[in-house]
Amino acid sequence: MMHMTLYWSRYVTLLFDSWRTDSWPSYFLSLAACFLVSAFYYASRLARSARLGAALLFGLNSTIGYLLMLAIMSFNGGVFLAIVGGLTVGYYVFRFEDEGVAAVVLDNPCF
Repeated sequence: MMHMTLYWSRYVTLLFDSWRTDSWPSYFLSLAACFLVSAFYYASRLARSARLGAALLFGLNSTIGYLLMLAIMSFNGGVFLAIVGGLTVGYYVFRFEDEGVAAVVLDNPCF
């Protein structure tokens, strides 16, 4: 039966019936996989360049995004934290396009 509220347990089924955790090592490996895929998700968003490459990366990025959403829908608290943590680290590590850009706010919008 699927959980409908957030729960904290090492027993979780992610995405497929065959991806079940039944011990602490398998649970932590699954959390690490969720964390790494989440970080890669953000990196793949920034790597789009050529038109065909951009289309393929868009498809890959969309697929990963939907799979992460489905993993979060397991309602396991550890999976939720691993994915949010991976997205946060991915944003921090791979977000380099805004470096050195300062926003200027003017009081008068006519200038």
